[in-house]
Amino acid sequence: MAQNHKIKVGITQGDINGIGYEVILKTLSDSRITEMCTPVVYGSPKVMAYHRKALDFPPINFNIAADASSVLPSRVNIINCMGEEVRVELSKSTPQGGEAAYLALEAAVADMEKGLIDVLVTAPINKNNIQSESFSFPGHTEYLESRLGKGARSLMILMCDNLRVALVTGHIPLSEVPKQVTKEKILEKLQIFNTCLKQDFQIVKPRIAVLSMNPHAGDGGLLGIEENDTIIPALKEAEAAGILCFGPYASDGFFGSDHYKKFDGVLAMYHDQGLAPFKAIAMENGVNFTAGLPIVRTSPDHGTAYDIAGQNLASEASFRQALYTAIDIYGHRKVYAEMSANPLKKQYFDKSGDKEVLDLQSEPKED
Repeated sequence: MAQNHKIKVGITQGDINGIGYEVILKTLSDSRITEMCTPVVYGSPKVMAYHRKALDFPPINFNIAADASSVLPSRVNIINCMGEEVRVELSKSTPQGGEAAYLALEAAVADMEKGLIDVLVTAPINKNNIQSESFSFPGHTEYLESRLGKGARSLMILMCDNLRVALVTGHIPLSEVPKQVTKEKILEKLQIFNTCLKQDFQIVKPRIAVLSMNPHAGDGGLLGIEENDTIIPALKEAEAAGILCFGPYASDGFFGSDHYKKFDGVLAMYHDQGLAPFKAIAMENGVNFTAGLPIVRTSPDHGTAYDIAGQNLASEASFRQALYTAIDIYGHRKVYAEMSANPLKKQYFDKSGDKEVLDLQSEPKED
């Protein structure tokens, strides 16, 4: 009997001077992880050993694999993406830290393109020191859209339990937000979000709340015109296309009154509008999910945390939840694809006893 496929989870090391290895080691030290998946860490055995010793962790039994095709299913695997001359400088942002993060990410993406890993979980990077001729993106989301999107547009979602906050604009200066928030872009993000909630979270009829741009949702134009001129027209067009979307809501009252609990997703206009309240509510177990792409990628919702690196103070809860979420979404997508590929036929008999066969979209005529 053929064995079930054990999902291969690619894990990138992130910035080697931050808490990436600490949360990776703490997560993978749980033996139950290798029962549900095959972890494949892209990084450096030498750097992993350095962090383990600095944190005074017990040894972890891991397999050094030459590549993703030679990993062992029931072990923690690590692929060396770096040379032997690597220097860890805890709590510091260094050029080598950025280069190490990029090399691991590039190796994991190359293996995902080849189908050697199933999902990707990324440890935090420093968006400044990773910049180079090879990497000129604001962050993981934009890089992965470019490398693995195949023309699809991405959507950043921060999620925890039933709270999912997506962004119309991502890592851009606040001064650029008004120019980039257009009716077309809002509609595009709503379409991606709606599909994601159905496909990745198995919500049949998702309800999406849309936040305003201005305080008090513009107060009828007194505090801004974007609501009347841009957001409301986008909502009307999305509703006409069958998307259940509501708003625009002022962010402060929306989150302060727990109104978000009535919706399956929340679409914010810009980064801090959505992520500041999200992290206040769900920082400990929050997950960053890159929706809209043909691949599954998640990450913890925190950064490199240089200030506590190497001190055994970092919580692995967000990283562990990111790993679980990637596995869940991968499974949900497989089920969704199977259900969507070949709709079952529905049979019934009419009054004369003649059998008729209709597909699921058809309904028998009423008497």
